[in-house]
Amino acid sequence: MNARLGKVVLAVAVVFHAGIAWAGTEERMGTGGASEMRIPVGARSVALAWSNLGSVGGAEAMFNNPAGLAATEHSTEVMFSYARYIADMNLNYIAISQKIGTLGYLGFSAKVLSIGDIIRTTETAPDGTGDVFSPTFATIGVSYAKSLTDRVNFGGTLAYTSETVLQTKSSGLSFDFGFQYDTDFHGIKIGAAMKNFGASQDFGGEDFESNQLFPEDDPQAANRTVALTSAAYELPSNFAGGASWPVMQGLHTLMIHGIYQSNSYGVDEARLGGEYDWKKMFAVRLGYRYSSDDDDLWGVTYGFGAQVPFSGGRMRIDYAGQMVDNFFDDVHHIGLGFEF
Repeated sequence: MNARLGKVVLAVAVVFHAGIAWAGTEERMGTGGASEMRIPVGARSVALAWSNLGSVGGAEAMFNNPAGLAATEHSTEVMFSYARYIADMNLNYIAISQKIGTLGYLGFSAKVLSIGDIIRTTETAPDGTGDVFSPTFATIGVSYAKSLTDRVNFGGTLAYTSETVLQTKSSGLSFDFGFQYDTDFHGIKIGAAMKNFGASQDFGGEDFESNQLFPEDDPQAANRTVALTSAAYELPSNFAGGASWPVMQGLHTLMIHGIYQSNSYGVDEARLGGEYDWKKMFAVRLGYRYSSDDDDLWGVTYGFGAQVPFSGGRMRIDYAGQMVDNFFDDVHHIGLGFEF
């Protein structure tokens, strides 16, 4: 047992140093793509600024740390969340997890960001053509997690991302990997996750095609269809490691969370969160994300939640708010979950 855990800790240490080596710089900001993959979901975790990497469990864990999919006492979980995102965009998320006997846990998740209606303009119609289009960005994931011991969880997610604007589309696959370890020391749990790793992607579609008559062509010949190509972009991969510490346990529970995240196409960031829970029925939460980026929009996060038991399970209702520093109103998340 000790030899196995030693290998696990060594592997995590290697990955941690690799993550720092891949860290982004200010010069690389804005040069990646598919940034919607980084938008957080799950009202409880959003309220904690997604600092609960080491202890997040169940269906909600699939976005942040897929290893947490196995960190639950329930066989089946279903959760929904909705947010009115900045610039009147709509963010919808659903996650379902199911225990498959001794094999572990299997999960499915889908996140859809709807930009809303946009008036179409062209070079010849800068005031609008009269048409309206609605870009949609979607990420669909399949996750698997398993408890290797009573204190170690591993998990991964295979995600398909699609971005559609009119007849232009970009799509591809990415991978997430996660790890959680219960230290058995004052209840402290640690976790690490690598997210959004995959091959470069590009855009294509009918909007890249046009009919042209080249100067060297016969004036009586039909136009030729030519297609442009786009430059490839890399995914917004990141690596994060953190810990959760139950400062108080019992009737009154207080959990403190913290993580450090290294971003490939942005400056690194640190996140802290605290959650006070009374009788495992009512909870209030607070989080903060620190970034050295002076143009960063996001500020303090906050929220609360309640759990309602029913025959065979319980229902969770959560709310989270994200303060936005400039230009936009605060973002509000609503979450609903069922555990059986």
